[in-house]
Amino acid sequence: MCRNITTLRGLEPAATPDEIEAAARQYVRKVSGVQTLSDATREPFEAAVAEITEITRRLLTELPARRQPPTTVPPLRRPEVQARIAAKAAKSQAS
Repeated sequence: MCRNITTLRGLEPAATPDEIEAAARQYVRKVSGVQTLSDATREPFEAAVAEITEITRRLLTELPARRQPPTTVPPLRRPEVQARIAAKAAKSQAS
């Protein structure tokens, strides 16, 4: 179902809070079918993201260490994604 969600367990360095939240947000988008938030969907959507983020953080903390790292690089660690995030942040600060 969520084959595009990146494996976070076993990353070096460990998954960041932003990576965990991004995975939770992607999961909630997929299961809810909500792509664009409206006044009617914002509160339940964000509450679900917060809960899934906390559950994922706890799961990653409680699981034993992984023997092999994941085979893919999480999107938030990819240079092109970092560049896109930095450009967006710079644009919003200029406004």
